[in-house]
Amino acid sequence: MESFPLWAQLSLIAFLLLLSGFFSISEASMLALNRHRLKHLIKKGVFGARTTHRLLKHTEKLLSVILIGNNLINTLIPVLTTAIALRTFGTNNLALSITTGGVAFLIIVFSEITPKIIGAAWPEKIALPASLALSPLMRITRPLVWFVNLFVSALLRILRLDTRKAKEHRLSIDELRTIVLESAHFIPHKHRSILLNLFDLENLTVDDVMVPRTRIEALDLEAPLEMLLQQLDTCYHNKLPVYQGDTDRILGVLQVRKALAARHGHTLKHETLRELLNEPYFVPSGTPVFQQLQYFQENQQRMCLIVNEYGEMLGLVTPEDIIEELIGEFTTTMPRTSGTCTDWNAKGECIVAGSMPLRELNRLLNLQLPVQGPKTLNGLILEVLREIPDGDVSLQINGCRMEVMQIDHQTVKTIKLFRPPQDSANEMNL
Repeated sequence: MESFPLWAQLSLIAFLLLLSGFFSISEASMLALNRHRLKHLIKKGVFGARTTHRLLKHTEKLLSVILIGNNLINTLIPVLTTAIALRTFGTNNLALSITTGGVAFLIIVFSEITPKIIGAAWPEKIALPASLALSPLMRITRPLVWFVNLFVSALLRILRLDTRKAKEHRLSIDELRTIVLESAHFIPHKHRSILLNLFDLENLTVDDVMVPRTRIEALDLEAPLEMLLQQLDTCYHNKLPVYQGDTDRILGVLQVRKALAARHGHTLKHETLRELLNEPYFVPSGTPVFQQLQYFQENQQRMCLIVNEYGEMLGLVTPEDIIEELIGEFTTTMPRTSGTCTDWNAKGECIVAGSMPLRELNRLLNLQLPVQGPKTLNGLILEVLREIPDGDVSLQINGCRMEVMQIDHQTVKTIKLFRPPQDSANEMNL
């Protein structure tokens, strides 16, 4: 070193600082790189993505090369700097101390903190080109890495740590949900809503999406023929359950088009309707929605009737009901109960029927009413009050204030809801 001029020695130290910074920035960017995003870049054919992916398959060797190179350089820099200080200032303790402190400061700032912050902030822009330099370096230093890893492996065996048994990290549903929520700037609101609903669908049963018994449109074969014909003319559905006297005595499912075709032939009678019935399909309460959707797909069914353990009908489910949980309601949905609304008015109020399903109410009015227990607003109010109200009652559930307006046959028939304050709604969504 003494034969080199001072400027050359300082230039060498600056180069070593940059080289150390390269190892630090490469380490930070490689570790911060999103593996799923990297696979996407490989499919797009981005330059350097495949090389980076190949290096990350051998993380332990990659880190060995980076750490060995970084530590050797960070050790060499103080040695060279001390030699320069001794030749320039002699054995002056103050000068040596200042030189040592200055070199340590330069290493920390230019070779450690700054490169790692930059690498973690822009991993893709740095890791992909850096991999092109690290790949040949790994091949060149393979004997050195092998020698060092001999001691590392021995130490791991002494500590009884087997890295081969380390489980591969997989994202859970909650982690995926968090990723979707944090991607608000990249995924449109409607698409994000569908993805979140899809995650929820795994925990739903047919009871959560069914049309409740009180809202089912069905035909009673004991009714007069004129009434049945009028009901068929004004029907909103392609298929109707048919019962006799009691809705628990389901005879079958009628295709409305077949019934109307028979009517045009002037042959429609009670017996004709009975002959047109298809075998009803019953599903026990609590059946998972995914399982039921798979059955609809495999057997080309379009309707199932939900029954409890006593054989009593609770409601019905169609594929459209399940799809509505994902994308929202269709415009062809059957009209709602008279006197109810589906949005807040100018005063921030909304009158709804007690039979309104809670999940549907949350979706329409952007509420956060609990859906783990009762399925309808009437059931939720009765569960909270623990008694049947005998007059006007006001209560608040999850930030939503509501007022009981009408009671009929021991059930809450009509409720007025008041829009929660914006701050409360935001807190519930966190």
